[in-house]
Amino acid sequence: MNLHDTLPYFELKGCDEKMHSLMDVSDKSCILVLFICNHCPYVQAYLDRIDQIITQFYEDNLGVILINPNDAGRYPADSFEAMQALAAKYKWESIYWHDERQYVAKLFGATRTPEAFLFNSARELVYKGGIDDSWENPHLVTRIWLEDAIEYTLDGLEVDFPETQAVGCSIKWKEG
Repeated sequence: MNLHDTLPYFELKGCDEKMHSLMDVSDKSCILVLFICNHCPYVQAYLDRIDQIITQFYEDNLGVILINPNDAGRYPADSFEAMQALAAKYKWESIYWHDERQYVAKLFGATRTPEAFLFNSARELVYKGGIDDSWENPHLVTRIWLEDAIEYTLDGLEVDFPETQAVGCSIKWKEG
């Protein structure tokens, strides 16, 4: 997916056992689609920061969709049941979705977990990439790319750094 591409429509099962779609966030000012999983140490290091971003921008009308695209057959820690446990811990049941067939990850061209895609009110891609510049230690962060992109987008401004390198585990694609 390239900058300025339009957010494609998709439906996936959430950790609340219900089918969800972009209609869930259609009233939001901007939409963050974040590819994550359970087993990746990069994602694990970011979980509290992801939750903080969700909480921080909730009242500003940010829509959030978290998607696990990994092959749970090869990585049982990324199973739907494990996703449900993580979702319960953070109260993400309705926003953590399972891309079991991996078609959404392919549609977006996602390659890593975590990897962020931010869409503005016109549903155009305005930011893609990483969360910040220090996955290992939140106290050493000097660049908060995703937070800055969200703030700029919510304010109707152009994002300073619309594309950064996502740092994380590769998506675990199904074989065959």
